[in-house]
Amino acid sequence: MPASKKKLPLAADGRIWISTAEGKLVGKGRIELLEKIKQYGSIRQAAMAMEMSYRQAWQLIDDMNTKAQTPLVISTRGGKGGGNATVTEKGEQYIALFNSFNKKFQQLLAQQTQHFIF
Repeated sequence: MPASKKKLPLAADGRIWISTAEGKLVGKGRIELLEKIKQYGSIRQAAMAMEMSYRQAWQLIDDMNTKAQTPLVISTRGGKGGGNATVTEKGEQYIALFNSFNKKFQQLLAQQTQHFIF
């Protein structure tokens, strides 16, 4: 008699990207970067909090600002008083849009996972 096998637990998984005709605009990591900039008011501080280089953070911001209709982040250079960065109203809208859509997507994945019984 064959030994019975345990049921294999499976789960649906996925990530969302919101794209333009030019390519990817925002995804989980970029939204996190925008949220950290909003929290710290600094690209450098946001990059450190995410354990990425300032250069990488700046390139992501530049890419988002270039692809979006209006900038998502506005920054001023450092100097005597130091620089700062601000997430624009459009950036705030993208954060809200992405987080709302991602929450619904994750709920759908969890719901569909219930059907994965083998």
